Amino acid sequence: MNKTINTIFLIGYMGAGKTVIGKSLSKKINYKFYDLDNYIEIKEGKKVSEIFDQENEVFFRKIENKYLYQLSSKNEKKIISTGGGTPCFKNNLNIIQDSSDSLSIYLKANVNTLTKRLKNSIIKRPLISHLKDHKELRDFITKHLFERSFYYEKSDIKIKTDDIELKETVKLISELV
Repeated sequence: MNKTINTIFLIGYMGAGKTVIGKSLSKKINYKFYDLDNYIEIKEGKKVSEIFDQENEVFFRKIENKYLYQLSSKNEKKIISTGGGTPCFKNNLNIIQDSSDSLSIYLKANVNTLTKRLKNSIIKRPLISHLKDHKELRDFITKHLFERSFYYEKSDIKIKTDDIELKETVKLISELV
């Protein structure tokens, strides 16, 4: 790439590797790392799951939009790991696409990979915490991924994370900056 990239947006379904890859990438290229969900928890003083429980998803999406805009406006070299639903709500996709000197990367994983990665963290994730077994989780991911991929596919770059090592993904992305 011949332009300077100041902001890297990592998007994709939960379990695709956005946070793990983002943290590792930030160390390698010396960019500040922000996990949007974590940023929201710090700003709001409560866990995302508590926000979902005490308010609702509509309220969460409203503040998510506010904090995405806030983070993307920071004048620094940064990586923003978005929530799985972030690009699909409000004008979040516009914020991502219209940020100057930015690059959006879709970390793409298939249903089998996502089901395997998420099966042990169901309880911690508000959108899937109600699911009871492997089949329900797989069916949920299949439906959700189908609905959300329209937004994810609008990213500047797509990287499949199914059978690729963390180091390799980080190397791939760092070569783009």
